[in-house]
Amino acid sequence: MDKRYEILTLPQQLELRKKAINDVLANPQWSLAQAVRHLKKTMHLTTAELAQLAGISFRTLQDIEREKSEGTVQTMNRVFGVLGLKLGVVRVSHDDEFRAASAPESAQEA
Repeated sequence: MDKRYEILTLPQQLELRKKAINDVLANPQWSLAQAVRHLKKTMHLTTAELAQLAGISFRTLQDIEREKSEGTVQTMNRVFGVLGLKLGVVRVSHDDEFRAASAPESAQEA
């Protein structure tokens, strides 16, 4: 756990984990980098700690957070696997495609 934070009890850690999962699932528009940064911050972990938990290198996770790399599917599944999540493929409805195509360009970039 990040030394900038006080040590948390197991129930507190589990509550933060639930919050992190719910936040990521509620925000499918987030980039992978945004999701990783949110998970790390919400769970009070450093980049080194999350990388160790995920079994990936510090540099790999750092590059993902800084959007220098999107990471492989395998790497992202390791990161999200820390929370019991996994990347997947979902069907996009025609309504979603229409909304994305008709959204103002500035909204798509946000």
